[in-house]
Amino acid sequence: MTFDTILTPHALRPLGPYSQATKAGGLVFVAGQLPLDRNGALVGKGDIKAQTQAVLANIAAVLDAAGSSLDKVVKTTVFLTNLDHFTAMNEVYASTFAPPFPARSTVEIGRLPNDMLIEIECIALA
Repeated sequence: MTFDTILTPHALRPLGPYSQATKAGGLVFVAGQLPLDRNGALVGKGDIKAQTQAVLANIAAVLDAAGSSLDKVVKTTVFLTNLDHFTAMNEVYASTFAPPFPARSTVEIGRLPNDMLIEIECIALA
């Protein structure tokens, strides 16, 4: 099976040897997106709602470049540096996705760089 790599200037360029997303087998696999604008500046320092919005905007931009959209997301994984942020993150998340909601896992992780509080990756239908 072959796959296509996705790269859009409307989201942060990869910070390492990975693609913003890959498209294969009718699916789009979006790499973990961070609360950074496309120039690499942190959005919403200390504000989980602003950071969640920024991450979801980056995901939307990558999905759009892949010919997909947020309404085609079937699975997300949310990485939080503190599970105390879950309720506030969930408010933004719930206002972004509509039923039927994607399957989701949410985990607390030890750390993200530069005061980032959240990272989200997803899988969507192409």
